[in-house]
Amino acid sequence: MSLNYPTSIKGVVLHQGRVLLLLNDRGEWDLPGGRPDASEDHRAALVREVREETGLAVEVGALVDEHLFEVLPQRFVRIVAYVCRLQTEGAIALSHEHHEASWVDLAALGERTAGRPLPAGYLGAIRQAACQPSSP
Repeated sequence: MSLNYPTSIKGVVLHQGRVLLLLNDRGEWDLPGGRPDASEDHRAALVREVREETGLAVEVGALVDEHLFEVLPQRFVRIVAYVCRLQTEGAIALSHEHHEASWVDLAALGERTAGRPLPAGYLGAIRQAACQPSSP
């Protein structure tokens, strides 16, 4: 198995004790983010991706997690997650990439959140971000 997996940069967007989750095509909760363009800085890619997927502006903070995620059987993606601080409040302008957005209370998170699966790697990244001293 190749060790050169595609990379997806994800943002753990925290605001007022809640985290932003997006519902993807697989019916799972997802974190906003995506693949960086060639030679694009991870933080710059995350700012761009969050804006494209939600219409929100964020400030990217500390790296909180890195793990392999099996998106489909035998199809892995390297997830690199950063804590993010919301820069502008407002309505979410959801892109075509997701079906729903939800601000979920950190205390309500689990492997099933609001009736939908939340992948364990994302749950771990959210918990790490929430423990950051400078987390929003």
